[in-house]
Amino acid sequence: MYHDPELALQAKADPRPKSAVSGAVGFVGLAGMVAWLLVARHYGLDGPYSALVNVAAVGIPMILWSIFVDKVHRNPSTGIDWNNVRPWRETLEISGTKLAGLWLTWGGIAIIYAGGKFWWETRYANFPFAMWCFEMIAPWLFLASIPYVLWLDRRLVQPKDGAYALGSWAMGNGEADKPAIYNHLRSWAVKGFFLAFMVSIVPPGFGDFVRWDSAVIFQNPVVLASFCITFMFVIDVAFATAGYILTFRPLDSHIRTANPYAAGWMAALICYPPFLMMGDGGPLDYHEGTADWAYWFAGHPYVLSVFGVVLVVLTGIYAWATIAFGMRFSNLTHRGVLTHGPYAWSRHPAYLAKNSFWWISTLPFLATTGSWADAASNSFIMALVSGVYYWRAKTEERHLREDPAYVEYDEWMKRNGPVPRAFAWAGRVVGIGK
Repeated sequence: MYHDPELALQAKADPRPKSAVSGAVGFVGLAGMVAWLLVARHYGLDGPYSALVNVAAVGIPMILWSIFVDKVHRNPSTGIDWNNVRPWRETLEISGTKLAGLWLTWGGIAIIYAGGKFWWETRYANFPFAMWCFEMIAPWLFLASIPYVLWLDRRLVQPKDGAYALGSWAMGNGEADKPAIYNHLRSWAVKGFFLAFMVSIVPPGFGDFVRWDSAVIFQNPVVLASFCITFMFVIDVAFATAGYILTFRPLDSHIRTANPYAAGWMAALICYPPFLMMGDGGPLDYHEGTADWAYWFAGHPYVLSVFGVVLVVLTGIYAWATIAFGMRFSNLTHRGVLTHGPYAWSRHPAYLAKNSFWWISTLPFLATTGSWADAASNSFIMALVSGVYYWRAKTEERHLREDPAYVEYDEWMKRNGPVPRAFAWAGRVVGIGK
């Protein structure tokens, strides 16, 4: 392998900021998932419960690795002092107030779930299954929260968090800490909305992958690419679902802050049902009169192979970006700054890979209607979709830049990141003389 001494000296002189997540934890979770997938495919376990086991197969190895190898529970960012355990009587009142705020939050989420028709319709993934899961777990979650909060508050340096502030306000105990309450509610809004969505899409993709006929996988480039792409999406969904579940301080995976900007929420939510604008018939639906890459290059196996490889690589980057989060994947939140894996190359590798995949797989500038107007319209709409993701990226950066650790990472990326430097070079080429 070629070794460039100049680049090595540059990396040594300007080292990448430390990542909040180790590079190994995500791959430990991936190993657990692959093991379960092999079992599931062998025995034909393609049902929704098997899909949930797949999420556990991702999460449990990551928890064990994080505690026993990375020792994340010792990180100062957990806010836990393991050497100073206070007596029960000193934190009992705080814990009671916090539980009141936590249960009030859960009650509000339950009311929204129960009163919203959207959560019980099947046209959006499988939300009824997600609601059934929440109904089953709710009593156990309620009971487990009592010993957990009582145990944790004795060890927290600052036990009076957003849940405490909400409980204190609800009980009329002094002036409300509004910023803490708002951050608490935003954090649970993220978890309540996105966890329901993730659980609803876990079974379909998992079932499709497990049922895939091994005899036809290598039949042609399109089938092989589709199989690999489905596998990458199964990885993405399992890791993302585990990430929304595992928001615990002892794992240092808790939500530090939730995005406080309305623009950030708007940019994110229009990419998901029921607010989805890119779906069939939506204002950003770019599929009118289009066909995918397999249609346009049918009968050309070499071209199909090249496109298949490119699309699999892009989906692999997308999945890798989720794996890199380990237990911390979540939209609209700050749970630590990632600097390893694909985040050493780009600030937003998932968005870049996802949008590149859509452009290459859909080829919106080719219309089955033969109309140049349709091709131009679809290309314009696809550009707007990419613009939405650029908007999402910028609103996320605005939120994360409130943390000095992200500012350090952002400045390092400008100096060293291959993708930002490539875009900067392209900008200089286009703006000659500037």
